[in-house]
Amino acid sequence: MIENLGKEFDDLKKLLSEDGEDNNMFMNSEMYSGILESLGVSYEELQNQIYSKVDLEYTSETEKELSYSYSSDSGFDLYSSEEIEMGSFGRALIPTGVRFNLPPNYEIQVRSKSGLAINQGLMVLNSPGTVDEGYTGEIKVILFNTNNHPVTITKGMKVAQCVIASCISGKYVNLIKVNEIKPKDRNENGFGSTGI
Repeated sequence: MIENLGKEFDDLKKLLSEDGEDNNMFMNSEMYSGILESLGVSYEELQNQIYSKVDLEYTSETEKELSYSYSSDSGFDLYSSEEIEMGSFGRALIPTGVRFNLPPNYEIQVRSKSGLAINQGLMVLNSPGTVDEGYTGEIKVILFNTNNHPVTITKGMKVAQCVIASCISGKYVNLIKVNEIKPKDRNENGFGSTGI
């Protein structure tokens, strides 16, 4: 039923996905509850559709199980599957032994861990690294050592975090070359244009 609601559902979905208590109160009001009922959908059904669980299949060659530390976390940790020496101000490709089967229209973003960055001076060099939906190979992390001394990455050490993000893949994008881009309010005002 929800899939057939068309524009009405898209508008309601947009309202529900915006942050803030006001929107939840707005959508719980009698008027909008009545609209939802007339469309044959309850408020709970609509929220479940917007915030539905995503199944993420993975294999792992390590003993570490992937998990979220807290249910409110946006990312889960990746661990090194080997011991690797990193030179001072050096970088290394760290294997994790993990492979994913991403669902359609999702990507994985590989990001630095804040604790690793501040406490040990280690960061993901191309943060966020992108793992495309069609990639099923091992996830490897490009780690950078910002220290002026060597660092040992031990087997089983946390090296990065993964965030699952919805995205528009190339099959849904028409790249259209034009002679010029139409002016907008910001135009070419880039770095520092909104103040320090």
